[in-house]
Amino acid sequence: MLENPRSPRVRAVAKLSKRAARQETGLFLLEGPQTAREALAWAPETVLELYATPSALEKHADVREAAVDAGVDLQYTTEAVLDAMADTVTPQGIVAVARQSPTALKDILAEGPTLLAICEEVRDPGNLGTIIRAADAAGADAVILTGRTVDLYNPKVVRSTTGSLFHLPVAVDLELADVVARVHEAGLRVVAADVGGDDFVASRDLLSRPTAWLFGNEARGLDETALAHADQSLRLPIYGRAESLNLATAASVCLYETAFAQRAG
Repeated sequence: MLENPRSPRVRAVAKLSKRAARQETGLFLLEGPQTAREALAWAPETVLELYATPSALEKHADVREAAVDAGVDLQYTTEAVLDAMADTVTPQGIVAVARQSPTALKDILAEGPTLLAICEEVRDPGNLGTIIRAADAAGADAVILTGRTVDLYNPKVVRSTTGSLFHLPVAVDLELADVVARVHEAGLRVVAADVGGDDFVASRDLLSRPTAWLFGNEARGLDETALAHADQSLRLPIYGRAESLNLATAASVCLYETAFAQRAG
C-alpha cells in the first residue's frame, strides 16, 4: 500500500493535473469510479495505473475486476495519498493514469461521418466536457478541437465528459481552416452557431444533410474569420426572458436537433 503522500510516485501522478506534465509524458489523470469504469470498458489499453483506497474498491468491485482483467497496475493507497494525487477537493477514492489517445482527423473522415462537432476556442473545461458528452448522447461521429481550445486532457474536461471521452473519437490541436477544408471534401456542410445567424427554426430542414457544427468561445462567440469558413450561421431562438444560453446548452440543442432531423430523414 502507498502511504507516503510525498513519495516520487505520488508526486508524478499529481503533476498530471498540470498541462506541462501532460505534454511531457503523454499521460493524463482520471478521477472517480465512473470515469475509471468507462475507460476500462471502452479503452482498457490506454489505462496504465489505477490507485484506490481499499474502501473505494470494496464499494466499486467492478472497477477492481475490470482493472485486473485489463492487466492494469493496481495500487492500494491511504486516503492521504489519494487526496495528494487527485485534482478535486473531495476525491471519490479512485484515481487512474492513462495514455493520451486522440484520433487523427483523416481517420475520422474516413468513416463517412454525418454529424460532427467542431470546437473553436472553447476555453471553459466544463463546457468542453459537456459538449463532448452531448455529442456522444446525440450519436455524433466525432468531436474536433482546434488549437485554441482548452486541453482535452485537462482534469476538469475529463470529469465533465463522465466517460464520453472514451466513447467517440476526438481530434485535437488542429487549425480551423484546414479542418473546414477537409470536412467539406468529406461532403459535410459546416454550420456555425452564432447569435447573428439565420433563424434556426426556418432552416432546420437543412440539418438532415451531413453536418459539422462549429461552436465558438463562450464570451466572444466566433470571430469574423471563423464565421467566414461556415456555409451558414444559425441562431437559436430565445422564447423566454433569458439573455442567452450557456454554450454547452446551446450546443446540446444544435446536436440533438440535427440528430432528430437526420434520423427522421
